[in-house]
Amino acid sequence: MSLVVIIGAGQAGASLAARLRSKGFDGSITMIGAEPAPPYQRPPLSKKYLLGEMALERLFLRPENFYADQNIDLRVNASVTAIDRAKKTVSVGGETLPYDMLALTTGSAPRRLPAAIGGALPGVYTMRDLADADALAPHMAAGKKLLIVGGGYIGLEAAAVAASRGLEVTLIEAAPRILQRVAAPETADYFRALHQSHGVTLIEGTGLERLLGETHVTGARLADGREIACDLAIVGIGITPETALAEAAGLALENGIQTNSQCQTSDPAIWAAGDCASFPWQGGRLRLESVPNAIDMAECVADNMLGEAREYHAKPWFWSDQYDVKLQIAGLNAGYDRTILRPGDKPGTQSVWYYKGETLLAVDAMNDARAYMIGKRLVEAGKSPAPETVADPATDLKSLV
Repeated sequence: MSLVVIIGAGQAGASLAARLRSKGFDGSITMIGAEPAPPYQRPPLSKKYLLGEMALERLFLRPENFYADQNIDLRVNASVTAIDRAKKTVSVGGETLPYDMLALTTGSAPRRLPAAIGGALPGVYTMRDLADADALAPHMAAGKKLLIVGGGYIGLEAAAVAASRGLEVTLIEAAPRILQRVAAPETADYFRALHQSHGVTLIEGTGLERLLGETHVTGARLADGREIACDLAIVGIGITPETALAEAAGLALENGIQTNSQCQTSDPAIWAAGDCASFPWQGGRLRLESVPNAIDMAECVADNMLGEAREYHAKPWFWSDQYDVKLQIAGLNAGYDRTILRPGDKPGTQSVWYYKGETLLAVDAMNDARAYMIGKRLVEAGKSPAPETVADPATDLKSLV
């Protein structure tokens, strides 16, 4: 009987295990997760769950009895301390588990501020997992002053939830503008106006010197000398792939755990999927931090464990919910040199189309599902309508496919 061990019980790990069973794999599956909960959705943590609008059980990806019913040995609150590639074993909780095939779906961890500048003060939170949400929720009370460090999607989503709860929110971003690394100025302008209309104070182009306080965070001193008072702070400055186990085992790393086109690591008995893994992409390497990628890559791993030798072809898409706006993103905008701003059919809706030369790379759609769906189909098909055609308000987007 073949033995599969999955390290990491998040979206990718759960998808991999379910795919193996759905395709008839009848060997042993052991899934090991460091958190006490069974696999759950992360996106609602910083939104509906934090707002108290979603019960814990609704976060779970599968009913708790699913794993027993499918003969999946789910071990929660357990940490793998070592991988022995020569013996094909993993060490967990004093036990040594053998494997024939091993999958690393270890995910990612939030970047934290250094303790030397107040990052370890009580009252300073990150927003990545269930424990983070549970720790933060009791303090999200109307009237409190919240400081958010970081103007990417993590920080902006936290700002939206906090402002909706009646907190006084100040967000600081060291880059010249919010969403500097991930979106065009037009998208940033849209969300800046949206947050300001909800009372959020945005301070862009100004870094953090340090957080203030002795026994609890009380404020922040900015690089320009300004001081801001706060009752709590959320740090949203990105995430890093969890690669410590892979590195200790001697696996190749490159912006995460390096995999080939079939999601195999430098050890052919070990695969990787999700936030922790990078894969070949258009002559380089890519690591995607998204739910769709975690699912698709994990299912590719499962197929290849079953001998299909399938190459992984990512179809990048993302989303972000802020207030009553759903941002949907199709494609990757890296390397764009031109953008087209296209108003939607209703007030408050628009899309931003990213081009490199005459090639369409990506689309940001704000409350504009039609632009998103059409943009996604075009990007995935490798079709590029002329920028002038997209820019013309008279163009019916449906005619582009």
